[in-house]
Amino acid sequence: MNDPFKVLKELNGSKYYSLPALENEAGIGCISRLPVSIRIVLESVLRNCDGKKVKEEDVTVLANWSASERSSKEIPFVVSRVVLQDFTGVPLLVDLAAMRDAVAALGKDPALIEPLVPVDLVVDHSVQVDRSGSANAFLENLKIEFSRNKERYQFLKWGQQAFDTFSVVPPAIGIVHQVNLEHLAKVVFEKDGILYPDTLVGTDSHTTMINGLGIVGWGVGGIEAESGMLGQPVYFQTPEVVGVHLTGELPEGTTATDLTLRITQMLREAKVVGKFVEFYGDGAAQLSLADRATVANMAPEYGATMGFFPVDEKSLDYLRLTGREETQIERIRSYYQAQNMFGIPQKGEIDYSVDMELDISTIVPCVSGPKRPQDRIEVPALKEKFTTLLSAPTSEGGFGIPQGDLSKTVRVTAPVAAGGRDEPTGGVTDLSNDEGAAMNETEMVANRPATPGQAEVHDPAKLPPIAHGQVLIAAITSCTNTSNPSVMIAAGLVARKAREKGLKVNPLVKTSLGPGSRVVTDYLKATDLQDDLDALGFQLVGYGCTTCIGNSGPLDPAIEDALKQGNIIGASVLSGNRNFEARVHGALKASFLMSPPLVVAYALAGNVNIDLANEPIGNGNDGKPIYLKDIWPSNQEIEALVLSGLKPEMFRSKYGELDDANPEWNAVQSSTGDSYEWDSESTYIQSPPFFEGFSMEPGTITDLKDLRPLAIAGDSITTDHISPAGAIKEDGPAGRYLAEHGVAKRDFNSFGSRRGNDRIMTRGTFANVRFKNKMADGKEGGYTKLMPEGTPMDIYDACQQYKQRGTGLIIITGEDYGMGSSRDWAAKGTALLGVRAVVAKSFERIHRSNLIGMGVLPFQLPAGVDDETLGLTGEETFSITGLSDTLKPGQTVPMEIKKTDGSTQTVELTVRIDTDIEVEYYRHGGILQYVLRDIVADHATRESGE
Repeated sequence: MNDPFKVLKELNGSKYYSLPALENEAGIGCISRLPVSIRIVLESVLRNCDGKKVKEEDVTVLANWSASERSSKEIPFVVSRVVLQDFTGVPLLVDLAAMRDAVAALGKDPALIEPLVPVDLVVDHSVQVDRSGSANAFLENLKIEFSRNKERYQFLKWGQQAFDTFSVVPPAIGIVHQVNLEHLAKVVFEKDGILYPDTLVGTDSHTTMINGLGIVGWGVGGIEAESGMLGQPVYFQTPEVVGVHLTGELPEGTTATDLTLRITQMLREAKVVGKFVEFYGDGAAQLSLADRATVANMAPEYGATMGFFPVDEKSLDYLRLTGREETQIERIRSYYQAQNMFGIPQKGEIDYSVDMELDISTIVPCVSGPKRPQDRIEVPALKEKFTTLLSAPTSEGGFGIPQGDLSKTVRVTAPVAAGGRDEPTGGVTDLSNDEGAAMNETEMVANRPATPGQAEVHDPAKLPPIAHGQVLIAAITSCTNTSNPSVMIAAGLVARKAREKGLKVNPLVKTSLGPGSRVVTDYLKATDLQDDLDALGFQLVGYGCTTCIGNSGPLDPAIEDALKQGNIIGASVLSGNRNFEARVHGALKASFLMSPPLVVAYALAGNVNIDLANEPIGNGNDGKPIYLKDIWPSNQEIEALVLSGLKPEMFRSKYGELDDANPEWNAVQSSTGDSYEWDSESTYIQSPPFFEGFSMEPGTITDLKDLRPLAIAGDSITTDHISPAGAIKEDGPAGRYLAEHGVAKRDFNSFGSRRGNDRIMTRGTFANVRFKNKMADGKEGGYTKLMPEGTPMDIYDACQQYKQRGTGLIIITGEDYGMGSSRDWAAKGTALLGVRAVVAKSFERIHRSNLIGMGVLPFQLPAGVDDETLGLTGEETFSITGLSDTLKPGQTVPMEIKKTDGSTQTVELTVRIDTDIEVEYYRHGGILQYVLRDIVADHATRESGE
């Protein structure tokens, strides 16, 4: 084993690479003052220093990390493992299968392509809330899930047998991040007698939840994850580390969610994109592990690479609670103590790039929205804020409702069933909107055939009004909060107190409970709180990532029509982490993030246009008004039920039976062998075109000339806007493709479920119904103009025309381009559409990296320059020169803009290739091609040496 610095030490019969020895014996760096997160990365660099992929210089440079000086040095980080969720994991597995085919085409053994670190895929993104508000909702949703996803699950079963280090956690077990926290995480690994920290990357941006347990890890695109699991270091630029000194304790009546939303607002304002955030101080030390995980989960929302809490006694207490073995817990303690990394640091012990302060005792109940997670609103201020946003222009984040329409209401027939949520049995849900009836905008009555999400009959006598702010979806969902027993118990207690006082949920509200773990059900039943949640309509709908990622299922078509015809701003309230436009449901324009107990409260109130601190939620059995304070539990009540209801045996039981936990999964049959047997007729799984014509020779870097703009967009374009997600529209390119291939509309499923088929995904790229392209004459959605003709058409169709002409494409956009989830298809789809360059005012970290990984160059505009200052209309052509094989990270190059009158102007762009290895990825046409060539070449070298 490599030990160039002579720091390999003994610990209880094992060995480890000692960081104190690197500082005190080898005399390298002042490691004891480094942020703990940097030290854990340093250990990986030290342990993997082989003189090739990781060099001694890499160790020395990182050991001398400076808090005061920024560094452009790239870090070669070798992770201990990789975690995947199924939406991103299926296309990753598709790529691996295609790589095996490419290796076979070169006359090599396809088994050369094999993960070199453990890979765990958790199937959690495929369940949708088709049924809700009934006792059988969970089983019916599970049945529909398996019906929809048969081909995908067969493919995953093939992967499980084809790769030795690839394992699958079946559907209906939990959300990947909560399963990671409760079961997969080791904190310390031992392999070949060497102890080392548990580190990882995951194909979901909320992989950061594991930072709450002291584990270094973050979200990457699938293409980066493939590289990491195939033995390549995950390269990233040396980060700044923001220290957040926490003091005080959460006051009575507040939750970890309130703290997290405050931190999200604070750190997003501080612009921590691409930085590590490390929490320390007495305030951090007193937070429970579940509270820390809640804060860490939303690191992508505040823009950080990580939101890290070091390992301490509370970390070990959590491992004990979740059923980990005592021998492993003691191994973790002794290892971190030996590395001088055990415990939450105090003020002055660590050198941070930036130091920030937050007194936790100042936290107040709040929500965030209606379109971004960083837009925090204190509960008493929500009514005034929402009213202001209603009339504010869309350019200012408002809804642009005319003054005369602010008090408008429409009426819609309510389902007869209690709560309006008792779904019928039947086939697979039609996820599209039903626009078949023309209705008066002031009184809308619909008696329609039932679909999932709608009762079988309606009572014409019941015509509930829908006003602006009407809550139509109320979901306790997402890994952010359902990992946290305190807020789940609080939600149950709010339900109990509301039930006792006779409060009911408006029949228009679609309520659901989608926990991240089966253990949640155990402790809600043990405390009898599930009965109270059931009584209000919050029955179990599934264990997975539901409403927060848009798997909210359908609303009653009559409700959707009412919203559309009346231009009513409907709302969703959810305990999630994302609320970008059209994410939760395409028909709802306002979405607010909040704690689970507040979700229950707003569901009871029925509208977000209310001051819950001072206005009554409703009237009780005695006719008297009931206020939020009347049903809100004390911290003491919550803590008592957490202590009595949550036991280690629950975790041991639920995770000890994974192989037999889901009979439906065990019944799935798949092909076998090292190579996948592609089905040319499949509309779910297809071999991607990334390796067509593959050879061992990399390409060259050349200028990009005469590019046509595909889109000109503004600020905050998210991966939700770019990547195909949600329902597939019948009249869009993807819907037409499916219809042409004999797929009935009711079986379209979602884009997420079809991520293994590039033909579908490319057609859905930039097709989000809220995407605003300035070249589409104000029309929202996946539209552009074909130039130079100026013909309006779908983006995909225009790209096919440009492809036939041999015309490369460019996108011009604003701040924070690509913010949001780490969706690799946002980059894959962009590349397959023929986009060669994206020019933005700034980029979100993961998407910038993914663009390069797919052979698309990101460029940054100078400060103060955008499409408006340049006077762009979309009729121009763009040429970027100065690009060659000598390209350097951060290089400045000119972009010439040629207008229709023949005039030109030039703007200097910064190439947002940030590291030397990214230059190589781009030269090779992308990271997958680079890795494949590296694997084959390395094998050839070893063969010749034998």
